[in-house]
Amino acid sequence: MADHHRTYEIRCPVHGFISITDWERDILNMPAFQRLRRIRQLAWTDQVYPGAMHTRFEHSLGVLHVASRLFDSIATKSKDLLQSELAYNSTGLERERTLVRLAALLHDVGHSPFSHAAEDLFPYCDPRDEQRVIAGETSDDQADRFKHESYSAEIIRTQLRDAIESHPLNNNLKLTADDVANLLEGNPGAGRAVIWREVVSGQLDADRMDYLIRDSHHAGVDYGKFDWRRLVNSVVLVPSGKDRGPRLGVEEGGFHAAEGLVLARYFMFTQVYFHKTRVAYNIHLKRALSELLPKGVFPRPGGADLEEYLKWDDWRVLGLLADGKGGDHGRRLCRRDHFREVYHTPEWYSAEDMLFLKQIRSELGQLLQAEETSETSTYKPGQHDIPVKSENPGGGVKPLSDYSSVVKGLRSVALSRIYCRKEDVVEARSKIEALRESRS
Repeated sequence: MADHHRTYEIRCPVHGFISITDWERDILNMPAFQRLRRIRQLAWTDQVYPGAMHTRFEHSLGVLHVASRLFDSIATKSKDLLQSELAYNSTGLERERTLVRLAALLHDVGHSPFSHAAEDLFPYCDPRDEQRVIAGETSDDQADRFKHESYSAEIIRTQLRDAIESHPLNNNLKLTADDVANLLEGNPGAGRAVIWREVVSGQLDADRMDYLIRDSHHAGVDYGKFDWRRLVNSVVLVPSGKDRGPRLGVEEGGFHAAEGLVLARYFMFTQVYFHKTRVAYNIHLKRALSELLPKGVFPRPGGADLEEYLKWDDWRVLGLLADGKGGDHGRRLCRRDHFREVYHTPEWYSAEDMLFLKQIRSELGQLLQAEETSETSTYKPGQHDIPVKSENPGGGVKPLSDYSSVVKGLRSVALSRIYCRKEDVVEARSKIEALRESRS
């Protein structure tokens, strides 16, 4: 008779050993999850940082590990609040811990080949939007496309339903695939468990903590390092007010660790994720994929389309590129003949910067091969600010930006870049320099 209570250990370069249950092992052995072994975490970043070849499979295990640590810390430090406001007992917490682990494990199961780099090729949620964009009636930014989370939820509800619901270890918990998908989506179907969504997706989530330290490790940089263990041990539930349930915050003694997380994310985006050559490879990948994919977009997240979507992974794309598919951009990917940056704006540009960018576009004409804007909200004060629980008597809860002048001063990053072919770089830069001199 199989021992379903056996646990397994997987060696991780970041966390040491990660323990999984027999149930979780059966889920990760499903084809839909094994596909993540064939999807790189950071797309073509290895062309800049050669060690950055890790996968979504590895990252997903790391998120499970960190999410478990977060849950255990919260369940211990916020035990009274969980009992008084949400009526949790030990049995309920055991069930929710398993639910959080499964959601953490499966949060990225819907990623497309080369992860975020290809998400601009997801289809529109409303098929009519495609025609509106083509007709110029609306912009692509205004039309909603599916996100990888939509695919994750659908894969959980279909491909992984039986593996989640039928395992003997679920006999007493009665968890369903919808429970896991609802938690990832943060929809009302999650019930009181929705408070745990921030453990997987939020300002203090396990996903963010793991990818920062893991990407930093594999890229060989120190930008993504922060005291994550101190942060995990400082996370608590705090009242959010306004008839809303409690949310994740940190004790005052750990606010510097939260500050470190915010700064690590800023540095990783500016120094690694937005690296000019990495961005160039994203451009080539998207344009090559638009030629490789039927109708230039990925299949939709449902039915037979979802089955077809799951056939797309890095290996398939790389095989097509090696066979000479993907047009000129496929060729450039294979030969490392990427576009070169000839101009970029400051991280926080002014109206004058944008005017100069417009003049550059006009001056370069056909020399200009691509323009790409990399942007992220490094930190979101206000509603999304990390709450900090004061250690002073009656001190209450204040946002992290009230404690940290560094965090308060951070702004959203929006960096625009102009790219040309390698053979046109000298001419393009000469034109830009002449334009700048004419303005002075």
